[in-house]
Amino acid sequence: DFFVDLVYVDYIYNKKYPLWESALEAFSIDAATVAMDRYILKADYAHISLNSWHHNLKTGWVWDVDGFGINFFGHPYSGSLTFNAGRSDGYNYYQSACFSFEGSFFYEYFGENTLPSYNDIINTTINGSLLGEILYRMSSNILDDTKTGRERVFREIGAGIIDPIRGINRLIQGKTTRVTPHEVYQKEPANFTLYGGVHNSADGITAKTQSVGMLNLQIDYGNPFEPRKRKPFDFFRLRTDFDYGKYKVMDNLGGYGILYGQNVQLGNTLSLVGGFQHYDYWHNPFFEVATAGFGVGAVSKIPLIFKSTLFTSIHIAAVPLAANAIDYGLDTASFRKYHYGAGFEGKFEGTLNIGRLTSLSMLAYYYWAHAYVGLPQVNTMIILRPRLAVRIWDQFSCGIENYTYINDQSYPTDRAPVHLMRTDQKIFLMYFFENPKRYEHYN
Repeated sequence: DFFVDLVYVDYIYNKKYPLWESALEAFSIDAATVAMDRYILKADYAHISLNSWHHNLKTGWVWDVDGFGINFFGHPYSGSLTFNAGRSDGYNYYQSACFSFEGSFFYEYFGENTLPSYNDIINTTINGSLLGEILYRMSSNILDDTKTGRERVFREIGAGIIDPIRGINRLIQGKTTRVTPHEVYQKEPANFTLYGGVHNSADGITAKTQSVGMLNLQIDYGNPFEPRKRKPFDFFRLRTDFDYGKYKVMDNLGGYGILYGQNVQLGNTLSLVGGFQHYDYWHNPFFEVATAGFGVGAVSKIPLIFKSTLFTSIHIAAVPLAANAIDYGLDTASFRKYHYGAGFEGKFEGTLNIGRLTSLSMLAYYYWAHAYVGLPQVNTMIILRPRLAVRIWDQFSCGIENYTYINDQSYPTDRAPVHLMRTDQKIFLMYFFENPKRYEHYN
């Protein structure tokens, strides 16, 4: 019953714990991270001392030179841990984000012998809160304190893997073994789409191609078309693309969730309009871009003839922090091969379901960023994803998809502009884990 929905939290069984407990736990997560870095990973930057603390406090903040994956995936994940120090103690989304900030702030000053960095505290707080809330919501859908025995054990283990800090807190708070007379965690209907197959990637500069396997997962959480009062992330979409081959393991991680909004109906068209938070992380051999964004958007369902339905999602967002790979042969530091910047992003996702047999999709992402750290440049990045999927049996479909990545870089100097392009052709088998309380396959 992972898909059972419960749209409220029973606060009798989910009380708010003292502020100092959550703050202490966030600090403890920092301390455990430092210990692991120093004694297990043997990292040079973890050899901290009173001298390094004094140097950090005296010198102040910089933009660091760490790798793309560390800054735009590693730090958001660490932020999700300190976020859930507060979230699993009964604090709401915005309150819990303060613990992500706290954890990052103290770690930047006292957890490393390198100078504290602006990009780390932004990524850890903003994108860490987004990932933390998603992990918390998914673990809530697994947990069920009315269960006992073997099923209860599996639920606790599964939720603990997804949200480890919540799992630890449940042990400390005695929730792991308590039995309640009814469900006590907010749950929303969730749909899962799993893709497996191969893709052939081509660099538009060298015409080099490489075929590798892929495994992708998309999660659609919450019914965007149910009229109700909206809370942060009671509707979100998360997608992740994995490669198995010579490429990086994680090719893409990102999504968006609602912060506030309202349901609107115009004729037969149902829509959810409001403010959304975005996180995008694209990381492959020919294309790298990451963003943290806040903006407005609308998700709509439009019934058509012949039992067909058109789903659309349109967003525009301000991006206070973006990063993208620079053109070949350039670098701004010994480790960093990307610029920091700011700008805006736009997204369009459209899916036409023709009955339950065929699905036609067009997804388009647009990023515009002006570099404020690194070489002065303006970057325009576009990702296009047309897709066709045909149902072959029950919840199984087969499909094809073409990715086109475009990156245009221009400079205010006499340096020539750069145009980069890469394409992916994907063939896949798709399985749709359908919610029994289905509101149709929203892709």
